[in-house]
Amino acid sequence: MGAMDAVAGRVAGGATVEFRPSGSSMVPLIRSRQQVVVAPVDPSRLEVGDIVLARVAGTVYLHLVSAVDQARGRVRISNNRGHVNGWTGHDRVFGICLRVDGVPRTGAAAKALG
Repeated sequence: MGAMDAVAGRVAGGATVEFRPSGSSMVPLIRSRQQVVVAPVDPSRLEVGDIVLARVAGTVYLHLVSAVDQARGRVRISNNRGHVNGWTGHDRVFGICLRVDGVPRTGAAAKALG
């Protein structure tokens, strides 16, 4: 189990988690090793542009919601460089990014649980 799987497990269990993801796929929204805060989310409230912690095809990502399909209870996950990871069900969306390096993400807090 990788670090992102461990974070996903904690968030799925109801915890709000601070961590520093690595990688460049979300630049400039999230740069490698910037501190992020992720809280459990109500997936039915997600919108395009939200940054979520979700499992797609077995891998956990902190990526963008690029499309919403409410009728089928799923969202499409993509990075910030145009790559689409795929569709995933609401049950595999664990959390929403509330802050990046202390800066709140607009509208995210209203979608968090608790």
